[in-house]
Amino acid sequence: MHSNLAIAILSVLLTFTTIESRTLNTSQDSSSKKESFSVKKPNYNIDDEEIRTNSIIQESDASQKESDFQSKFDSPNSISGSPESINSKFRPWATKVAKAPIKSCTLSQDLVNEIASYQNTTNLIIKTVLQGAFRNRTYEDLSYFVDKFGSRLTGTANLEDAIDYMLDKMRQDDLDNVHGEQVDVPRWIRGEESATLILPKRKKLAILGLGYSVGTPKEGITAEVLVVRNFDELRQKADKAVGKIIVFNEAFTTYGDSVEYRESGAVEAAKVGGLASLVRSVTPFSINSPHTGMQDYAANVTQIPNACLTVEDAEYLQRCQDRGWKIVVELKMADYMLPLTKSRNVVGEIIGKEKPNDVVVVSGHIDSWDVGDGAMDDGGGAFISAEALALLKFLKLQPKRTLRSILWTGEEMGLIGVQQYVDEHRTELPNFNAVFESDIGTFEPLGLDFAGSHSAGCIVQEVLKLLTPINATMFRALPDVGSDIEYFIQKGVPGVSLNTKNDKYFYFHHSEGDRMTVENSDSLDLCLAVWATTSYVLADLSVSLPRE
Repeated sequence: MHSNLAIAILSVLLTFTTIESRTLNTSQDSSSKKESFSVKKPNYNIDDEEIRTNSIIQESDASQKESDFQSKFDSPNSISGSPESINSKFRPWATKVAKAPIKSCTLSQDLVNEIASYQNTTNLIIKTVLQGAFRNRTYEDLSYFVDKFGSRLTGTANLEDAIDYMLDKMRQDDLDNVHGEQVDVPRWIRGEESATLILPKRKKLAILGLGYSVGTPKEGITAEVLVVRNFDELRQKADKAVGKIIVFNEAFTTYGDSVEYRESGAVEAAKVGGLASLVRSVTPFSINSPHTGMQDYAANVTQIPNACLTVEDAEYLQRCQDRGWKIVVELKMADYMLPLTKSRNVVGEIIGKEKPNDVVVVSGHIDSWDVGDGAMDDGGGAFISAEALALLKFLKLQPKRTLRSILWTGEEMGLIGVQQYVDEHRTELPNFNAVFESDIGTFEPLGLDFAGSHSAGCIVQEVLKLLTPINATMFRALPDVGSDIEYFIQKGVPGVSLNTKNDKYFYFHHSEGDRMTVENSDSLDLCLAVWATTSYVLADLSVSLPRE
């Protein structure tokens, strides 16, 4: 996995100034909350034997150091493989073809040398994360967070308590200007839900209502079923759809292609007279696990109940129909909407020492669906975005520009928090140097995806070379990256997204399986190293990322 250059850099990692260990305050009294949450902190003191000033690795020890380092990346618990092609209307970059690394860069030699001068700082960050004070910290803090608060659906007390906790955590990590920014968010209630197959045999079907779905009448809907594989087939069989429950048994190709059925299934079914819509879960793998998500209604189209069902049940119903068997399902859903309520985006900073009004943002979303614990989507992304600043503060690394961590609220219900943020801060956007987002898994990192100008991409690609010691140097230029940060990119702000070995992301996405078991401590550490290094360097360079 590592070249001779990487081995040489690994040797350098043990040669830097001893870091003064600091005790992190673990108590915080918050009178503004219903309950005061104590921020859990393991004791992250640095072992003097582990990090020593001017320590020297003997040549005979180099191969063992490389072997130990290699083992970090070969953990049997890590989830890895080729990245999945991913997309939805909220993740528009995924169906775009990634460009090859930029070969026509003409960065000045002075700028190349300036970027290379951050190698010692990068080594310090990597060493502190992989072998020092922050080793395993992200995993431990994330696991405590999700075990305590669980799922964090927009508009719930769970989410607001989790937001209070993260604000306390940022203050205890000594970040600057820690605050919440109020957001009006929707409040959708998932009531009792059930689907029972009546014919050709009695069987419980595993379902999850989709966000914003209306409920059924109290007595439910009992009707025959029409199974279709795509929208074209539904239109062709429109005369058979009236008064039936429509089941969409679409194949999983890419997330972007398949998610159209989750988002628009109810609208298309209602147009042909369907009473309800059941959509095959958008996942390439299932163990009878329904995967929820957001769906849309359209103006002047009857709103009908909409839920996902498992891959197994969708395929079973397809086989029944293909055999000519009559299919009858009883569907009950007590889902409904409440008026808008209040939530908050979470903000913390390291104020820039020379250009405090210029900003680099690292972000993830703090809300989740109401199934699973939201550890992967997007607990990991939120935590590396908060921990990156905590790490830099710990190392006393203050960039020239302000480095800002934002944990978005209301992402799952339609990117609510970021839209309001961009609108309220629209006059400041010319001063945003770059906006980072991690929302496609914190698995073993490969590098970064980038949306912006050619010359800005050249700078980001050069910065990634600093991460050669952890083999996270892959650069991909895309028209769009991220979901939340798409609103910044539309305004001309360069966008950066974490690229990881996330081929199994949609196995767990929006399901009960999204829990801490999906996460891997070593991978989270590596993601934190990538996030802290690249955001710090871009915030500290003498030049800003050019927009043209």
